[in-house]
Amino acid sequence: MPWIKILHIASLLCWCGALLYLPALLLGSAMPRGVSSFRAPTPVILRFLFTHVATPFALVAIMSGTLLFIVGQLTGGWLVLKLAAVTGMVFCHVLCGGLIVRLEQARLRGMIPASALVAAVAASLMLAVLILVLSKPFG
Repeated sequence: MPWIKILHIASLLCWCGALLYLPALLLGSAMPRGVSSFRAPTPVILRFLFTHVATPFALVAIMSGTLLFIVGQLTGGWLVLKLAAVTGMVFCHVLCGGLIVRLEQARLRGMIPASALVAAVAASLMLAVLILVLSKPFG
């Protein structure tokens, strides 16, 4: 069980980092030239990060978390709330993918507020997960 927990925490940290990093890169890519001194990554790099870094970490985090509550026979209201927050994080992940596709198609209208909103919602959900896990009853 400790190895599953370590795998879950490590993959969750990487997924959360990617879920905050991708909207930031999308924001930089959607900025008009000359507004930012930041050299925006190409859509190819964003797609690579999404498909080969963020998504595998998300899948490992979700699978190891599922295994944790099956093996540990965890139940409770906090778990339902945590799973709801994780579902919201999955939606943010999917929205990042959709924004990357829009960037590839050069449809930049609304990209800046959408990217900022995804980052803010994802950060709020991550905080909710952290609070729920740290405040869960023991035993």
